[in-house]
Amino acid sequence: MGVDTAIKCVILGDHGTGKTSLLISYTTKKFPSMDVPVLLDPCDVIIMAEGKERMLRLWDTTDEQGYTRLRPLWYPQTNVFLVCFSIASPGSFELVREKWLPQVRYMCPGVPCLIVGTKTDLRDDPSTKRKLAKMKMQPVRYKDGVRMAKGLDLQYLECSALTQDGLNDIFDQVNLQSLQLDCLRSNNPYLGHNCCSTASNASEEISV
Repeated sequence: MGVDTAIKCVILGDHGTGKTSLLISYTTKKFPSMDVPVLLDPCDVIIMAEGKERMLRLWDTTDEQGYTRLRPLWYPQTNVFLVCFSIASPGSFELVREKWLPQVRYMCPGVPCLIVGTKTDLRDDPSTKRKLAKMKMQPVRYKDGVRMAKGLDLQYLECSALTQDGLNDIFDQVNLQSLQLDCLRSNNPYLGHNCCSTASNASEEISV
């Protein structure tokens, strides 16, 4: 049976949130043993959906200086965005609402987004808790992620690239969200097709 449809999933979030590790752990079933650079080429995984093979095409991104204008070039034809933050970084949690979601909704209205909390293995890690306590902070709680997602009318999921806990649930949901978008597009062909598609559009990226 041939591959029926490709699902493009773009993974967003601040530097250090574990986006690349999440992607590598899911696609190879192994946690990377060392720091790895951003993957500039997509990773493809074949999944089954409604009895048909579908290709899940995963795109890593970076927020490093110099890539701000280029990042929107990853966006066209995206089916689902994963907007990530690290549970060990309350600052990255706040930027989901303040930076990443406004950007996606401005540039790709109608495209589904999932909020993903990474590094669940660090939530109860003593060293992480001590480090954050010195700054009068604590790891992001599950209920905080749920509350934010609910307020934004989105779904919240968590995972650990290290233990692989929750990884399959996230990409099962990516598949489901993509199928739902396909159904909506059957009634409205223009839904979710407004993503920037040229370099000139990229220059219009909002500053948040």
